[in-house]
Amino acid sequence: MAAAAFLATGALTSCGGSPAPAADAGSKTLRVTLANHVWTDTIKSKLPEFEKQTGLKVELSQYGEDQLSDQYNVKLNAGTNEIDVMMYRPLQEGKLFAKNGYLADLTADVKTNKEWGWTDFQSGPVVATTSKGKVVGVPIITEQEVLYYRKDLLKKAGLEVPKTMDELLAAAKAIKAQNPGVAGFVARTGKSASVTQFSSFLYSFGGDFIDENGKSGVASDAAKKAYAFYGGLIHNYGPANVSTDMSWPEAMAIFSQGKAGLYTEADSLYKNATDPVKSKVAGTVGFAPMPAGAKGSKAYNVPSWALGVNAASKNQANAWKFIEWATSKNMTLEIQKAGVPGARTSVWSDPAGIATYPADLAAAISVSTKNGVGHDRPLVIKVPESRDIVGNPIVVAITGGDSNAAADAASVAFQKILDAEK
Repeated sequence: MAAAAFLATGALTSCGGSPAPAADAGSKTLRVTLANHVWTDTIKSKLPEFEKQTGLKVELSQYGEDQLSDQYNVKLNAGTNEIDVMMYRPLQEGKLFAKNGYLADLTADVKTNKEWGWTDFQSGPVVATTSKGKVVGVPIITEQEVLYYRKDLLKKAGLEVPKTMDELLAAAKAIKAQNPGVAGFVARTGKSASVTQFSSFLYSFGGDFIDENGKSGVASDAAKKAYAFYGGLIHNYGPANVSTDMSWPEAMAIFSQGKAGLYTEADSLYKNATDPVKSKVAGTVGFAPMPAGAKGSKAYNVPSWALGVNAASKNQANAWKFIEWATSKNMTLEIQKAGVPGARTSVWSDPAGIATYPADLAAAISVSTKNGVGHDRPLVIKVPESRDIVGNPIVVAITGGDSNAAADAASVAFQKILDAEK
């Protein structure tokens, strides 16, 4: 407990700046903790190159998401120096880690090597890996929300691909009316699960979970319009007898089995809709940017994972060498070609970087990387509790209830969390 209390009050330390005991400083053994992911698979295959290039030996620990969280919870709370490089989720635990002083300050490091190119990283993910003006992580995997649509059903309705929320609504209405048994629109409906996908509607309508003054924004006029719109699409034009506990597998199954014409979802899941083995509509699926609301097309553009340096590590200079290598332009391009969306702008403008993506999907992602918002949920320490609170008006709207009243109630509850975290 004493170690945890000390870390909670400690300042972020520069990667190369804090002295360490001579016995451990600059150790040739680098301890790297990563999550199970396709990104990790590519890095593992390239580790011999890094070791040969640097003369360092990498000790790699790899865990599933839940195991990884458990490891961090125990070890970081105890102030361990047995982790040097750590793969973490900026939107899920980043604020907690930064507040508790678990993440080293990388601000000087990211600006030193101009060829490596910090300015090449997309602004949304960079914001999510920055805490109080200090860079605490380098984004490695991104995700954006896009519109999935059925080309054949839009053609049948004589409609163009929706570019605005009004056009999305009209298209959903027409598709449902013309195709018995087919929903006009489908999306996540679960109280917590839907929050991330609802967020792009919220931003496009001009709202956010937290306003510019640090107060709850979920009862603003823009938020209330977004809740009513998202929930109304599903209530009026969604699947019959729709459940209110769907996450992406259930929503994707409805779309890929030909039971819905329009679907907003993360780009990273697109192969579920385009793989003929998984999808009955693989040959008719198209992709487009999020339709624009009053404030334009504002999809989330978030880093689902990032690399950071343990502030308690005594091998921080070498830890940065690993991050610099793992997030280089060439490595990011290599990993993106394996199907993992990168956080660098350059890989999206390189033909090789988008060669494995459907052309319209790559174009939609390009819009989101330029205009995207760097979070898809409330940026707080108590993320699960907050998602349940701000997600409740979504469920109320889907079931035809008074989402304005639900938003008011949610705002009061969410504000209590914000006040407690000050």
